[in-house]
Amino acid sequence: MATVAVPEAKIMLTLPGDAVRQIQWRFAGRFDLQMLVQSARGVARGTVARLVAAGERNTHEWTLGKNGMMEAFDRAGVTAAFMEPEEGGFIVGPKNLALALAAFELAWVDGGAATASLAGFLALSPIHERGTPEQVSHYKSLSAPPQPGEDRKPWRGAFVLTEPIPYVGVDASMLSGKMRVAEWKEDEEPWLQVEKRGRFITNIAFANFVTAAVASDDPRIKGSCMVILEDTDEGTFDHGTPTKKLVHQLSSTGDPIFNLKVPASRIVGGYTIKDGVIVPNYNHGEIIEAVFRRTRVPVGIMTAAKLLSAVEPVIRYQRGRFRGAEGTTPGSVRYEQGIQQREDALHRLVDVWATGEAATSLGFATARLFDDLDPIEKQKSAILKERGIQGGRAEFKALKESEQRAIELVSLIAQNSDAPRRHELEADPLVQFMLKDAEANVLCPATKLWNTGHGANLLREAVSLMGGYGITEDCPGFLGNKWMDAQLEATYEGPEAVQRRQLTVTMTSEVFLAQFRAWTAQMRLIASSRPGTGACTLASAMQMWLWTLNHLQKATDPSGAKLYHGQRQGVTFPLADALCWLVASRAQILDVLELEAQGGNDPVASEGLDGTVQFLSDLCHTQAAAAAGEVSRVCAELVFGYNCHPSWDAEEHRSCFLAGELDELEGTMPGISAMAFDVLAADGTHPQKAGPCAGCAGNEDFLRMQSRLTACLSGSRLAKDRAADTVARVMIPEALDYPA
Repeated sequence: MATVAVPEAKIMLTLPGDAVRQIQWRFAGRFDLQMLVQSARGVARGTVARLVAAGERNTHEWTLGKNGMMEAFDRAGVTAAFMEPEEGGFIVGPKNLALALAAFELAWVDGGAATASLAGFLALSPIHERGTPEQVSHYKSLSAPPQPGEDRKPWRGAFVLTEPIPYVGVDASMLSGKMRVAEWKEDEEPWLQVEKRGRFITNIAFANFVTAAVASDDPRIKGSCMVILEDTDEGTFDHGTPTKKLVHQLSSTGDPIFNLKVPASRIVGGYTIKDGVIVPNYNHGEIIEAVFRRTRVPVGIMTAAKLLSAVEPVIRYQRGRFRGAEGTTPGSVRYEQGIQQREDALHRLVDVWATGEAATSLGFATARLFDDLDPIEKQKSAILKERGIQGGRAEFKALKESEQRAIELVSLIAQNSDAPRRHELEADPLVQFMLKDAEANVLCPATKLWNTGHGANLLREAVSLMGGYGITEDCPGFLGNKWMDAQLEATYEGPEAVQRRQLTVTMTSEVFLAQFRAWTAQMRLIASSRPGTGACTLASAMQMWLWTLNHLQKATDPSGAKLYHGQRQGVTFPLADALCWLVASRAQILDVLELEAQGGNDPVASEGLDGTVQFLSDLCHTQAAAAAGEVSRVCAELVFGYNCHPSWDAEEHRSCFLAGELDELEGTMPGISAMAFDVLAADGTHPQKAGPCAGCAGNEDFLRMQSRLTACLSGSRLAKDRAADTVARVMIPEALDYPA
């Protein structure tokens, strides 16, 4: 019997290095970002790691050691990463990817260190996004590290949104912070009296200024706003007591109290006076929306970094588990492989690794998207302002006209059209804004929700792979700390329900759905040439998700109530969760294809490239299968779960066979009895169950898709086996490059 020779699979020899990651995450040509990564890594695996190893996480107080970490950020240029060159920075243009990369490197060692760095940027973000030019220049320049020859200390900021209990984390629209007119002399600037009590405020122990959300408590001030408060202002600037956190102890958190008199020029974004009333140019909600849609991404990246950082310590532990035991001699399988002799340990680590790759790919893809969006958004604002269109509702109406043009462009791109119409639409800034904005409105909450939520679950798995060692202080890689830290990251900048709520609105955008259909076609095309990536599996899952969304938007429950509705979170939230799995897997596949296409041009990445691409493709296939399983489960529950189960009444069992009928039919159709599930005896008795088996009338298309999706899983477990084999053989350094 003839056999087909199977070529030997290429094996990844070493863990993916910087050259590989720079190509995957699209900064191979950015020397400024590469230097930032190296600087942040030096601080993380040096200063930060030593602080953790020395037990600095065991205190809630802000110590000299922790303060030294902030100074190390300054010296390394991490603090300056947020600034423009004229403000003391070194990166020109949008900085979303830069901040995400810095957060990734710091969180690789400790989440609190990454938070301490990001919190300073968060304090400046309201000013950066909506501040007046004078506010932007003043506060960003003060917050930049001193230049050579300067004798000053950089200012530190804190973002004060969260209110004390009972408001804490419940609703950002509930503000107990108040402002009143303190003094308003004729022909002079008004002065405000601002009162605010904060809760869980990061960086507050050493903050020189804060950006605080407050509401009017005076008829001479309209609405809400964000206001800048400085520690030298007249009144009370109380840094408050430290929060007794179980996690992120390298960042300062406390409950401050403010009662300060400040000039009205401190209102972020400025104000106008209309009929004797101070009207802030932006309310606090508009500012928060602009800030959070960007700053949520680095938080998602932080958890992704933890997952990838867990791989090497787990491999080291698994291989060395039995060394030193009697009878375990060097060179033996037990000595060399340890726990990795067993498939279960390898497969579970593959799951952790695959999730880390997908989460990181999704996070960096979203960061790059915001880098693309930022200049287009400014261009959009300038165009609308020139047309005399200002205000949320007026802008929404004006942009609505560009929606169909954006959908048309998506169609032309999907057709690979080179028609003049495509070039015309691509040159339209408003069309480009609609496309980027619709995508960002989904990917941002998806990154925050999936990376920190599902990522925290997989970190528990990583800790469990270390056995009892995983929950000790000296666990290599600080995995116990990282697992606990991830629980807090899931609540940062809006807990999971906030992200799900945003997704239920943004994922139904017609522009996004047009893009989603194009992505599905893209995965089908990729599957034709690279089936080993799991792109076919992913495309089938994407098709099922979209069908389910369309079905639920039209369907009702037995009482006639609409299923897809903002208040029916048992429907909308699971569907939002399922979408996150899909976009993460897609980003992971695209990163591997980028490496395959560009890796040969890099002398370092090209070494062993085939094996690296094969392994990362196998992780893609593994992750795509997991995503497909999750989507299939969620969609099946939603499609069938809101149907009533049939009962044994006359109407619902009339289609059942009678026992006598089957006996007669058996003579002409042998075997039909085996096909009948629900049979009524002559006396009316029936099988012992709630009712006849539920049918699938009206949902046959779903079952066909589910069957197709199941078949698309072919090869996914073979890919997992190959990945596990690589994990068992890949070389790792002799020791971690930061202290235990």
